[in-house]
Amino acid sequence: HYVHHQPDGQPYEDRLAMSEAMIAAARDEGLRICLLRVIYGRAGAGRAPEGAQRRFSDPSVERALMDVDDLWTRHAGAPDVRVGLAPHSVRAVEPAWLPSLASYAERRQLPLHMHVAEQRAEIEACLAETGLRPVQLLADRGVLSERFVAVHATHLSPDEAALLGETESQVCLCPTTERDLGDGLPDVGALHQAGVRICLGVDSHVLTDPLEEMRGVELGERLRVEQRVVLRPDQGTPAEALWAMGSILGARACGFEDAGGTLRIDRAAPELSLVAEEHLLDAIVFGATARVLAG
Repeated sequence: HYVHHQPDGQPYEDRLAMSEAMIAAARDEGLRICLLRVIYGRAGAGRAPEGAQRRFSDPSVERALMDVDDLWTRHAGAPDVRVGLAPHSVRAVEPAWLPSLASYAERRQLPLHMHVAEQRAEIEACLAETGLRPVQLLADRGVLSERFVAVHATHLSPDEAALLGETESQVCLCPTTERDLGDGLPDVGALHQAGVRICLGVDSHVLTDPLEEMRGVELGERLRVEQRVVLRPDQGTPAEALWAMGSILGARACGFEDAGGTLRIDRAAPELSLVAEEHLLDAIVFGATARVLAG
């Protein structure tokens, strides 16, 4: 959740008003929510926040963590709300802020999500500022852990993929967003080989279809390696692995222990009406749209 302040960057009378509005909206619709409070401090190395960035920027890491802790205190113990940290990226957060953010997330046992190696320019800027690639910097500052989720992870070196696996960190792929922005294709095979757990998300509103995100992982990897049926989990079919990424693994990345219930499939939908039961999940993941998910 990005927007914390008024258009001029000044806080609302209730500093948490925008976060509370998000939580209230989720509850109105009967949804659980993990509110990942974005931490944003700069437009880039040596550059102050610009324009609309002032609505979601914090003057210091201490001030940001005070707001997060107040939000956590209000909702601690609520079964339908989780609060987490989301330092935007190594571009938007000073390296000096990272240890404090990691320490707070550890103390409160909160999810910590961050855009990582989404675009090559981010990596080049990180190397220029710190001499380290993004995942290497996060490891050096103590950020990586089983609660850490690297969003995108598009341009990792082999050593960075290994670091994520060794620390039990997770990766959240956002295929439709990465495709829309022209970010590139992540090396899903290297992540699997490193033992990294993968979940799915969406980092824009260009398209909101969980099934498109699921199949996007497999189809993107096919384009990258130039062969078919490349997602080969240790157990189960590609469709089963992708369904888990889009459900239980995503829920766990947000601090929930289960996927939050079940989905009712519209078997009368044109995409599914003639599909045999044993092929149903394959048909849903690789050939259907969200309209077959009846609730």
